[in-house]
Amino acid sequence: MNPRLTTILMIIIAAALIRVMPHPPNVTPIAAIALFAGAYLPDRRLALIVPLAALFLSDLLIGFHDTMVYVYAGMAITVFIGAAISQRPTILPAIAASFSASVLFFLVTNYGAWVGSPLYPQTPEGLMTAMTAGIPFFRNSVLGDLFFTAILFGGFQFVQQILLTGKQASGVR
Repeated sequence: MNPRLTTILMIIIAAALIRVMPHPPNVTPIAAIALFAGAYLPDRRLALIVPLAALFLSDLLIGFHDTMVYVYAGMAITVFIGAAISQRPTILPAIAASFSASVLFFLVTNYGAWVGSPLYPQTPEGLMTAMTAGIPFFRNSVLGDLFFTAILFGGFQFVQQILLTGKQASGVR
């Protein structure tokens, strides 16, 4: 395996381990992992498999629930958002992608909480109630996604500039 791919996979594994540590609700690195994998793994199948495997392995420890299919769908979409910035995975596109992924994940998972749920009537009003019920969790998701996206993308840029190429950082670009 080449050093670049090894570094990318090690960053993903380290971030995935953070999910099983104590953390505030919805402040996890999983979305950032999906973005990062989509942006940096050249094999699109691997870019999809690695974050979903990280999610699955951590779910084995944390537990599963009835709407997991929507969580996994949200993460798959996030990988594709990461792939969309793969030609220019710098911090500003990564932050925009992170926020977009957070919004899409919110919509997909809250839709999943509404579908077939006895908690919400299966009406447009019930869907809006389900979406509204998810708002308190959205703030933490956005903050966690942005924080971990900055760590993963910024950390990899640091590793590339300093360790892999042996060059000194020349400042912020």
